[in-house]
Amino acid sequence: MRNLVKYAGIGLLVIGLAACDNSDSKAPAQGAAAESNATGQPVSLLDGKLTFALPAGMSDQSGKLGTQANNMHVYSDATGQKAVIVIMSGGTSEDLGTLASSLEDQQRARDPQLQVVTNKSIELKGQTLQQLDTIISAKGQTAYSSVVLGKVDNQLLTLQITLPADDQQKAQTAAENIINTIVIK
Repeated sequence: MRNLVKYAGIGLLVIGLAACDNSDSKAPAQGAAAESNATGQPVSLLDGKLTFALPAGMSDQSGKLGTQANNMHVYSDATGQKAVIVIMSGGTSEDLGTLASSLEDQQRARDPQLQVVTNKSIELKGQTLQQLDTIISAKGQTAYSSVVLGKVDNQLLTLQITLPADDQQKAQTAAENIINTIVIK
């Protein structure tokens, strides 16, 4: 549980930094079709036990973080406002619903204006996972965050997708497009 708190804190720090980024988030998109296509780049981690697809324009930024550990992978776009963070931490005996509720409580402590969109159990290709979707506010900007929790080889998987929440429906659809590509073997 302690590792989950530590890694969730790192994820929230990345979200906060992305939300506070002063770069122009209204720059022209590279095409709406490319943004909605989550099959752009396949990602395989843990010797192929975890796979998912990233939208076009996102790349591996893991080596650019000064605090990166071997069990943390970061993918983002050029602006840093769209990010996918994958963290593998030690095993836990707590169920995924309890972990998601704890994560929600931690987020609410950092952001009193936190809006919970959903906190539900999902099943993807035979695996039961927990999904926590929230809207996080920082310095007048909002970010849509979708966190998927699961267990892989007695380790806790945390996959966090962060997107600008200017258009919540668009952000939610983009996050779902990534989540629907997750395969855990």
